Amino acid sequence: MADKVQTGRLAFREEGTLWVAYYALPGTMKGAVFLGSIQMAFVQDWTAKEMFMSLMRDAVTAIIREQTGTAPEWPEPQGRPAPEHERGGRA
Repeated sequence: MADKVQTGRLAFREEGTLWVAYYALPGTMKGAVFLGSIQMAFVQDWTAKEMFMSLMRDAVTAIIREQTGTAPEWPEPQGRPAPEHERGGRA
């Protein structure tokens, strides 16, 4: 079985009054692809935040499946904190 390689990641950033989702390459936000955004006021509750995260994860899964024929694995469905140098607004 081949080793799994991280080809990208789903990145969320607070930008002003928005919480923004991007598809980014590992280790950098350079060239990140904008996926969607939502007003921070709507995702203050963890349940609402998880629904937005799930929608963005499903969008990335669909795009990758369409391009490669294989669905990506999400080893950490709740995500992990971004490196400090990539954080926008409140972390």
